[in-house]
Amino acid sequence: MILANARHRLSREDAQLAVRLVARDSNDELERLRQRLVDDGIDAILDDERLPVALLKSRFGAYASLPLFLYVMVRHALLRAGERDRSLSDYLAEVLLAFAGRGRAARVSEADDETYDTLAGLLEDVNDRDPRRAFLVRVHLGNQALWISGLFPDYIEQRKWRRGGPDLGYFEDLGRRGFELAAAHRYAEQYGMAEVYTSIAARFGLIRVALNSVSDTLLFPNVHTPERLMRQVEDETRWKLAG
Repeated sequence: MILANARHRLSREDAQLAVRLVARDSNDELERLRQRLVDDGIDAILDDERLPVALLKSRFGAYASLPLFLYVMVRHALLRAGERDRSLSDYLAEVLLAFAGRGRAARVSEADDETYDTLAGLLEDVNDRDPRRAFLVRVHLGNQALWISGLFPDYIEQRKWRRGGPDLGYFEDLGRRGFELAAAHRYAEQYGMAEVYTSIAARFGLIRVALNSVSDTLLFPNVHTPERLMRQVEDETRWKLAG
């Protein structure tokens, strides 16, 4: 199952690369950052606002591991949204890493043969007779809703306007419900995930918008549709009112 441990995947080489990327060509800054890595740990480097830009624009960014790249992009998207809980960044990066694998987004676990192509199908199985599978279905309901609404919001909006499909609010509601149900399951405590699921459920809308910014910038940067503009305006208005 997916745990909140993306930073545990990072190697010594990842840390050294991050330091070099932030320092750019300054030897003085390189030494300062190396000392900061020793004194404050890798989180101080990962949270440096220069790192995501360097990963994208420096020629050395191409050498970054996928866990490093995804964690940094997710972490800084959440920081810009005002969310500083590192466990959420760890978990979201792990979801992206896992679901990038072929077919994984449609299955509750790598060992489960059944596939789900709708959230409604998952919702029907949240009380599976097998307690462990019921738990995995609940988690996957949240994860799948987050994956689709976070990384493919334009697809959802286009289906809504052209075919009358469910809107982003539908995905938020079911995703939030999935994580709430997962947090209430005894296996959540056993795996040490109850607090993470509860936090995601409470912040699902904010997290979705943060992931949208990653998608808009990195995955689909050249999309300029009315649907995207309307979504961005609605989300900006929503969070200004909430703040």
